[in-house]
Amino acid sequence: MEEKITFTINGVDTTVEVDPEMMLIDVIRDVLNLTGTKRGCDNATCGTCTVVVNGKALKSCNTPVKKVAGTNILTIEGLARGMTLHPIQKSISESGAVQCGFCTPGIIMELYGLLENNANASEQEIENALNKHLCRCTGYEPIRDGALMAQKLIQDRK
Repeated sequence: MEEKITFTINGVDTTVEVDPEMMLIDVIRDVLNLTGTKRGCDNATCGTCTVVVNGKALKSCNTPVKKVAGTNILTIEGLARGMTLHPIQKSISESGAVQCGFCTPGIIMELYGLLENNANASEQEIENALNKHLCRCTGYEPIRDGALMAQKLIQDRK
């Protein structure tokens, strides 16, 4: 049975009429047509589906949409301001962390959830956040370098 569920996504107040048990990733991709959030493993292991809900990184593939009613959701599409990339997007790109790009949106959103709340996160906290993501292309070093570069840009901005 479908229900109306309301939330804000990328700054837009949104109401969807869906099965409340539908996974958030399916609502984002198939109902709202925001395809930057990727579907990977469907069991919250790879991290490609990560979005930010009320300021915290969340894997959308195992989150029923009813659990995000009334929240503020941010996807990769909502991060840049026009043609101006967010410092995390810019740093990940400049560090060479983008290879095939499939895991990149989830990693960026994970880092956003961490660094926007704690610009002074330790290297261990950054590593712990990145450990929630699988990447087959980069060997992780450029991702870590991009995360540290982004952290400096965010600290300088604050």
